Amino acid sequence: MQRYTFPAIALHWLIALLIIGTFTLGLVMTDIPGITPTKLKYFNWHKWAGVTVLLLAALRLLWRLFRHPPAYADEMPAWQRGAAHGLHWLLYLLMFAVPLSGYFYSLATGYPIVWFGVIELPVLIGPDPALKVVLKDVHYWLNMLLAALVGLHVAAAFKHLLVDRDGVMARMLPRIGPTSTR
Repeated sequence: MQRYTFPAIALHWLIALLIIGTFTLGLVMTDIPGITPTKLKYFNWHKWAGVTVLLLAALRLLWRLFRHPPAYADEMPAWQRGAAHGLHWLLYLLMFAVPLSGYFYSLATGYPIVWFGVIELPVLIGPDPALKVVLKDVHYWLNMLLAALVGLHVAAAFKHLLVDRDGVMARMLPRIGPTSTR
């Protein structure tokens, strides 16, 4: 079975780890009562990670547009291929929508984003209390949807690994050992 390219694999796993870490940090930071130095630090880290996910997702999408993913096995039912294809595009959509909603939410609260404390991102909207409320909910629910779809993606991967044993998951795992062609 064909495998994904090394850059595609590396971007997949890096983005996956960043999404999980950013999501977890978002849950932790919003549970800290009041405004504390730790909470402010976590908010900055969360924003930096979100911008990084957005940039890496753009790079991953560009890579995918020019390097088509390997075909699924002929034995895989058409409905599963269609579901996998649809799920992947929903994940891509949310890898853009979640950070962008957070970016605009941050701007609506009056806090611009300075990526890693060095690069100030453009301020496209000013503080807006009404929009802030809407964007907070949008960002939250997009995150919940992303978490659910990531869970579905992981469950499908383990189904292929443990039940179907069809090599689908191996296409996205890095090669380790002497057979590696990197």
